[in-house]
Amino acid sequence: HDFINFDDHVYVYENPRITQGLTADGFIGAFTHTHARNWHPLTTISHMLDCQLFGLKPGGHHFTNVLLHTIAVLLLFFVLKQMTGGPSRTGSIWPSAFVAAAFAIHPLHVESVAWVSERKDVLSAVFFMLTLGAYVRYVRKPSIGRYVTLALFFALGLMSKPMLVTLPFVLLLLDYWPLGRIKNQTSAIRSPRSGVSSQLARRSPGQGGWSVVSRLVTEKIPLFALSTLSCAATLLAQVYSTESIEQLPSMWRLNTAAVSYVAYIWQMFWPVRLGAFYPHPNDQLPFWQVLLAIAFLISVSLLAILWRKQQPYIFTGWFWYVVMLVPVIGLIQAGEQARADRYTYLPQIGLYVLIIWGITDLVAPLMTRSSISRPVAAGRQSVTRGSRGVRSISDGYGYKLFCVAIAGAIIVALSWRAFVQTSYWKNSETLWNHALAVTADNDAAHNNLGYLFLQRGELDNAISHFETALKIRSRNAAGHYNFGGALIENNLANALARRGLVSEAVGHYEKAVKLRPGYGDPYLNLGTVLFQQGRIVDAIAQWQMALATQPNDAGFHTALGNAFLKGELPKDAIAEYEHAARISTQDPVPRNNLAWLLATSSDASIRDGNRAIELAKQAVRLSHGKDSNYLRTLAAAFAESGRFAEAKETARQALQAAEKRSNSTLANALQDEIALYDLGLPYHK
Repeated sequence: HDFINFDDHVYVYENPRITQGLTADGFIGAFTHTHARNWHPLTTISHMLDCQLFGLKPGGHHFTNVLLHTIAVLLLFFVLKQMTGGPSRTGSIWPSAFVAAAFAIHPLHVESVAWVSERKDVLSAVFFMLTLGAYVRYVRKPSIGRYVTLALFFALGLMSKPMLVTLPFVLLLLDYWPLGRIKNQTSAIRSPRSGVSSQLARRSPGQGGWSVVSRLVTEKIPLFALSTLSCAATLLAQVYSTESIEQLPSMWRLNTAAVSYVAYIWQMFWPVRLGAFYPHPNDQLPFWQVLLAIAFLISVSLLAILWRKQQPYIFTGWFWYVVMLVPVIGLIQAGEQARADRYTYLPQIGLYVLIIWGITDLVAPLMTRSSISRPVAAGRQSVTRGSRGVRSISDGYGYKLFCVAIAGAIIVALSWRAFVQTSYWKNSETLWNHALAVTADNDAAHNNLGYLFLQRGELDNAISHFETALKIRSRNAAGHYNFGGALIENNLANALARRGLVSEAVGHYEKAVKLRPGYGDPYLNLGTVLFQQGRIVDAIAQWQMALATQPNDAGFHTALGNAFLKGELPKDAIAEYEHAARISTQDPVPRNNLAWLLATSSDASIRDGNRAIELAKQAVRLSHGKDSNYLRTLAAAFAESGRFAEAKETARQALQAAEKRSNSTLANALQDEIALYDLGLPYHK
């Protein structure tokens, strides 16, 4: 499977901080900077490490996701078995295994594993499971060391994905069942095979219900503090993002949240027509649908509370699901989607537990028949009792075989659906065509397909998809999606400009700016079009407007420097390159461009060989010495400083890299420059 054009470019293959691999500066920057509008430093570091190990070969990045998911699955099995296994801690092997299997292969979880950008899901899941395991150890034998371990795993999970902020509430639910730390839980942990209560559920005399709850909440104050810090970091990252999403009307969000809770449950039982993007219904949800969803949620919640003593797993499982979805249910807008498969990754474990332990409770009396009756070997009465015992054993094994067959059929069915769903994530075109097939009025899918065709140079297809996306958006309350509308207008303008329809493109660039006044890309792209046409002065004017909207964007400063250089304003170009290098400590492009100018300028007053060497070495280091252009610049800098032996050696390395990539133009230029270095002459433009 390939990368896809849905966040993967931001998270990995177009992010210079990530593609350079794992470095000391990158490691520190992961904690001091945001990444894709989020602060999740461990996720950022994991992407850097993947680029270090696999480069930009997507197979390696996918492998890491699958590996982390597998680890999370195994940890879930062991944690459930430990928490719910009775005194022997072996009685819940099969329920725990089935929950782990459902978590492993459910089609709703394909998105979290098959999408490289969802590394945060699978990585946070590993630390989520480790936190649960550490909590069980702490409950069995409390100590400061075990609590610190628990808090550490939780902090690492939050630094992978802030969605784990609700985990302290999940621990309180586990205190009720299966850990049995709260009084009034009359139905303690029972082994599905033996019905024996767990030692963990034994209550100390004199423990009052509310006093116990108060103590357990107090115990988790440090964990709640970590959640609060994570929430603050997330909100700050969103506030300072230049791409923050507008908040839809609160009633729209409340209605969609209620329906989404129910929709996720339906998809759990019937995982078909799953898409990468579900358009927001805005205010188009039928009132009866919203009313039924709210009634369902309230009814199940009341039943879970009512049955908490007889079936405590219903209480824990249901509220695990409800509470864990709160950060991503849409009450706070985090995107233009109505819901997303990836949001169910950890929350639905609660529903799996509820269902599996509920079924186990129902069939346990039938499964244990063979332990009630035993054949004896004397007299007519003994024979009769023995025959009943034999039938009982037969019935018990029959029920077991029936349950095994049903479980096997479910696993096979889920596996097949997951296999099919995974196939849609093979590449961007397959993914978005499938999204269009299973959803209606999906302007996001049209926009992403249009962008894909634009990159390929299939301009007619690109323009068609962009125009369709704009028509859909104009019908669906476009005013509430200004950022998305500006993005589509910008993309359409780019396609028109590449078709040579510059006047039409300018109109769409202007619309994009009106929709999103602080959006600098339309100015930048229009400047690029004008620059390519040789209209340098006009291009500079557009790029200066882009800088006015986003003064701290290093890419804008670099682009303006390029324009100044082509407009024969080298000193202005130097100022822009230096500004860009100061803003982005990990970007090799402005450093390389500045080094090339200082090494090769025809103006002797500008040339500075030593400074050029310093900058070129930084660019080569940041690119891990793999870019032939950066090596070429370093060779020219060595030559300008009179270090011709080093210049020739570096230029030959650049030549080998250029030939390996079949870049004949660069290879020919390097051969000419090497000839100059052989003569003891620097290269000057």
